[in-house]
Amino acid sequence: MPENDKPGRSSTSVTDQEALDFHSQGRPGKLEISPTKPMATQRDLSLAYSPGVAVPVKAIAADPSKAYDYTTRGNMVAVISNGTAILGLGNLGALASKPVMEGKSVLFKRFADVDSIDLEVDTENVDEFINCVRFLGPSFGGINLEDIKAPECFIIEQKLREIMDIPVFHDDQHGTAIIAAAGLINALTLTGRDFKTTRLVCNGAGAAAIACIELIKSMGFNPANIILCDTKGVIFQGRTEGMNQWKSAHAVKTELRTLTEAMDGADVVFGLSQKGAFSEEMIRSMADRPIIFAMANPDPEITPEEVSRIRDDAIMATGRSDYPNQVNNVLGFPYIFRGALDVQASTINEEMKIAAAQALASLAKEDVPDDVAAAYQGNRPRFGPQYIIPVPFDPRLISAIPVAVAKAAMESGVARKQLPDLAAYGRQLSARRDPIASTLQRIYERVRRQPKRIVFAEGEEVQMMRSALAYANQELGTALLLGREDRMRETAEREGIDLDRPGIQLVNARISKRTGAYTDYLYARLQRQGYLFRDAQRLINNDRNHFAACMVAMGDADGMVTGITRNYSTALEDVRRCIDAKPGHRVIGVSLALCRGRTVLVADTAVHDMPTSEELADIAEEAAGLARRLGYLPRVAMLAYSTFGHPSGERSERVREAVNILDKRRVDFEYDGEMAADVALNPKVMEQYPFCRLSGTANVLVMPAFHSASISTKMLQELGGSTVIGPLLVGLDKSVQIVSMSAKDSDIVNMAALAAHNAGM
Repeated sequence: MPENDKPGRSSTSVTDQEALDFHSQGRPGKLEISPTKPMATQRDLSLAYSPGVAVPVKAIAADPSKAYDYTTRGNMVAVISNGTAILGLGNLGALASKPVMEGKSVLFKRFADVDSIDLEVDTENVDEFINCVRFLGPSFGGINLEDIKAPECFIIEQKLREIMDIPVFHDDQHGTAIIAAAGLINALTLTGRDFKTTRLVCNGAGAAAIACIELIKSMGFNPANIILCDTKGVIFQGRTEGMNQWKSAHAVKTELRTLTEAMDGADVVFGLSQKGAFSEEMIRSMADRPIIFAMANPDPEITPEEVSRIRDDAIMATGRSDYPNQVNNVLGFPYIFRGALDVQASTINEEMKIAAAQALASLAKEDVPDDVAAAYQGNRPRFGPQYIIPVPFDPRLISAIPVAVAKAAMESGVARKQLPDLAAYGRQLSARRDPIASTLQRIYERVRRQPKRIVFAEGEEVQMMRSALAYANQELGTALLLGREDRMRETAEREGIDLDRPGIQLVNARISKRTGAYTDYLYARLQRQGYLFRDAQRLINNDRNHFAACMVAMGDADGMVTGITRNYSTALEDVRRCIDAKPGHRVIGVSLALCRGRTVLVADTAVHDMPTSEELADIAEEAAGLARRLGYLPRVAMLAYSTFGHPSGERSERVREAVNILDKRRVDFEYDGEMAADVALNPKVMEQYPFCRLSGTANVLVMPAFHSASISTKMLQELGGSTVIGPLLVGLDKSVQIVSMSAKDSDIVNMAALAAHNAGM
C-alpha cells in the first residue's frame, strides 16, 4: 500500500471534563429559541400575537396547507427518543438521552438550516410512545426518531409512518444504511465488483444492520449473496433460536453456521455489532481486495491499524471521525429532511433514500474544494481507498443531497409541492448556509446566461486548476488555463484533476500564435517609458500576468483572474502596463463585507494610500456604480474619525471637501459626510443628526485612507464574525480581478465570476 494510502488517525479525542464544560459553561445545553421577526415595538407585538395572529389562524383553518406558508412547520423537525439505546451506552432512560437529542437538533441547524426541537418521551411502552408522537404531527414537518432499541424501533416507525402524513425517519436505521450504501457503491467501483455477484456478510442484526441489508437489496444487491449474522451465528432458513420477523425476512438457505465460516471468501463485511467481533483469521480469509466496514461505535469490530498488519489490499470504513471513510449519519439526515421538507413530502421512501446514497457516492468522486482539504488537516483527499465517503464539512452536501432527495420525492409521487427548477433550488440551498453564495447568486445566474472566457493566469498552480475546473463545471463559461501544457498536465495527473473536461482550454504562451501581436501591443504602450522591444518581448514570453492581460486587452478573452503567486500591488502593476483605466473612471479596490445579514461595500481597499479630496470623490462614484451593478441602491457615507465637524482636523477637512466636490458634480446617488462609522451604520445614532442626507443606513463606506480601509475590513473578518470578499478591482477598461495569495479555490471562482459579470459593462 502506498505511504499516502495507509490508514491514519487524527487527534479529535476530548476528555470527560472538556465535554462537561462544553455543555455547562455559559447557558447550559446547546439550544435556544430565537424569533425570526422583529419584536421591538407595540405594532410588532400586535402583528406577532393579538390581534394580528388571528388572520393566519383563520387561513390555516380554511386550508391546512397554509401552515407551511404562515408558520415554522415547513422547516421544523422533532427529534424524539425514549433513551432505550443511547449511542453505544444502552438503555439509560429518556432524560439521559437529552444531550444527544439536543446535539442532533444542533446538527440539523448547522448543516442544513433545518430548525428542530428535541422531545424525550419517558416510556418504554410501544403503544404509549406511538400515541404520544402521533398527536404532535401538526407541530412539525417531520419526525426524526433516535436511539430507540430494536425490535421496538421497527414497530414504532412502521406504525407512525402509517398514521402520520409527514416523514417519520429512524436515523439509527436508515441514516447508517444510506451512508454505508454510498461507501459500498464506491468501494465496489474501486475493486471492480458489482451488486449482482458480490458476496456480503453483515454481522449484527439490530436496527441499523437490518436497514443496511434492506436498502442494498432495494438497490439491486443479490439477496442470495447476503448472509446476516447475530450473536448466535448465521441467520439461516429454519433457525428458530433468537429469531424475530425482521431477522427471518433475511434468512438464507445455507450450510454455514458461524461468522468465521461466513466470512471465508466474502467480498464485503458490514460490522454493526461490537468491538473485537472480527478476528485476524476472519479478515485473512476474505477474498482479494476485501471491503471492510467496521461500524460499531465507539470502538469498531477491528481497527484499520489491525487490518493493515494483516493485509495491504483492504478498503476500510469505520464509524469514527479519527479514521478515513467515516460512516457518519450527519452526511445524511440533515440533507434528507431538507429535501423532504422543501417538497412537503408525506414520507421518506426507498426512492429518496437510494437517491441520497447515490448522490453521496457521486460527490466523493468529484475534485474536492479547499474546505474539505482543511477538514483533512491540509491533506487534500481524492477518490480512492482512503476517500470513498465525503466528509461532513464538505460545503457541497447542502446543494447535492437535498436536490437528489427532492427530485426522487417528486418522481415517486410523495411530494405535495413541486420544484420546477432543481438547478435554481440547488443554488438557493447553497445560499442558506453561505452568505457569499447568497450575495453572488444573482451574479452567477447572469453569467450563466452570458458565459464568458476567463483567463486563469497562473495556470500551472494547483489552486488555479481546481478553480478553473469549478468555473467550467458551474457552466460560467470557458476557463483558459495559461501555462506550459506539459507542466499543467503533469500536475493535474498527480492531483487527480481532469483538464480534458468541456469548458477548459489550455493556453501555452511559449507556442501561441498571438505572442507577436501581444509583444507589438505592449511595446507600443511602453516604448516611451524606457522599455525596449526585447523588454516587451521578455514580459510576454516569461510573465503570465502580462500575457493574460494582453489576451484580455486584445479581445482574445473576456476577463482574467490572478494573484496567488505574487502580492496584490505587484499583480496590479503588471496588469496596468497592459490595460488602462476606463475613460472617465478611477481604478480602485472595493471589498464586500457581509455582516449579520447586511452587505456593505468598503472603498478604497487596494489602490489609493492617502487619497486627495478629488480622489475621494472619484472613489465614491466608482463604489456607488459597483453597488448599482450588484443590485443595490447606493447610500454612500464618507467616513472619518469626526462627524460633521467635530472634532475638527486636517484629514476630516479633506473628506468634507470631497462631499463639496460631489455636490458640484450633481451625482445621482445618496451621499453624505464626514461621519464616523457608527453614525453611518446605526440608525439610532444617525437619528441624532436629522440633517443627514442619507435616507437609511449606509451600504457604501468610503474610507479616508487605504490603511484604515484595510485594517477595518480585516478586523471585521477576524473579530466580527463577518465574511469579506475582495478587494474587487473597479475602474479598469477591461475586466480583471486579483485575489490574495492565500485565496481558496472557492474565492478564486467567485472572483472569476465577478470578472465575467463585469466583462463588457
